[in-house]
Amino acid sequence: MDLFKKCANLEIVKKVKEKDIYPYFHQLNSKQGPEVVMEGKDIIMIGSNNYLGLTSHPEVIEAGIKALEKYGSGCSGSRFLNGTLTEHVLLEKELAQFLKKEDVVTFSTGFQSNLGIISAIAGRTDYILCDKENHASIYDGCRLSFAKMLRYNHSDMEDLERLLKTIDTTVSGILIVTDGVFSMGGDICKLPEIVALAKKYGARVMVDDAHGLGVLGAHGRGTAEYFGLEDDVDIYMGTFSKSLASLGGYMAASHEVCEYVRHTSRPFIFCASIPPSNVACARKALEILNREPERVKALHDISCYMRNGLKANDVDIIAIDETPIIPIYTYEDEKAFTACKLLFDRGVYVNPVVSPATPVGQALLRTSYTATHTESQMDKAIEKIVEVLKIVGV
Repeated sequence: MDLFKKCANLEIVKKVKEKDIYPYFHQLNSKQGPEVVMEGKDIIMIGSNNYLGLTSHPEVIEAGIKALEKYGSGCSGSRFLNGTLTEHVLLEKELAQFLKKEDVVTFSTGFQSNLGIISAIAGRTDYILCDKENHASIYDGCRLSFAKMLRYNHSDMEDLERLLKTIDTTVSGILIVTDGVFSMGGDICKLPEIVALAKKYGARVMVDDAHGLGVLGAHGRGTAEYFGLEDDVDIYMGTFSKSLASLGGYMAASHEVCEYVRHTSRPFIFCASIPPSNVACARKALEILNREPERVKALHDISCYMRNGLKANDVDIIAIDETPIIPIYTYEDEKAFTACKLLFDRGVYVNPVVSPATPVGQALLRTSYTATHTESQMDKAIEKIVEVLKIVGV
């Protein structure tokens, strides 16, 4: 059989393109912001992870430019060898201080962070207990680790404990991995219950806070701060591509664990380091978050305004947690694609999410918000969403 035969079988893509409802790879003609120019159209952007609105902040842009001028465009090597800049070290120290952890290791992307952390920490004799709705990067990290992965039903603590009971802890270590804020549903993990079960069964806890940093907690430190459990989470993972307006990822943990990962993680050792401008932008965004925690409240307020506005217009909102991720279910894939097309034509951008990113029959429009959105922008978005949902029959 020809290796490339599978490449001709993307029938669903061909079908959606023929119907002119293909929703991917729209081209931006402007900076990320609450409103953007996309393919020549003025668009209200409610499909971005720019939670604190910092990607266009003048101080962040200036920091990136200065780093580019000082260090050049790249590092041309891995952190392990010639690719460690003073900027990398400062970012790790500042982030560790902010998160109240002993140490931080930075990775070149958020996806790579989960690959690098999980594959280094969990080995062949260990078990990883993974929420079924965890991010794809967690699943790939589990595969790379060679540990035994056991999946528990989404936020089902009885199912998690059932699995924990089956593991012989005299010969195996256990890592419980969960998203802090789940990226599609926008719900928050049951961290207090997870921590309690981890203590009961001698497990370690890792929280993927990609959508929690800058979003949850009075100071934006994330899910553990939100629950008052910052001393009870062993490993935080997060990204710079969302609240911190850059690119890259990190692991925050004890110094001992971070040192182990630095010297054993293949995705860390064999990957070129974060470019200087990206590091500088992340540092400046962290500085702004530190001095302006009111941005976290502004994000919460605009998210609640949007959620309440959708509910007032009889849009069925399933998500119960007050995060900036609000899914609107269309259930059918084609309805999601059609709704995205109609909304784009009306000046509103949202993301379609279909299987395998969601279970079959659970297609949705993933909407997400930033601290710099205005109520008038939200009112217009609500008007267009209600209009389009009626057209597609949701």
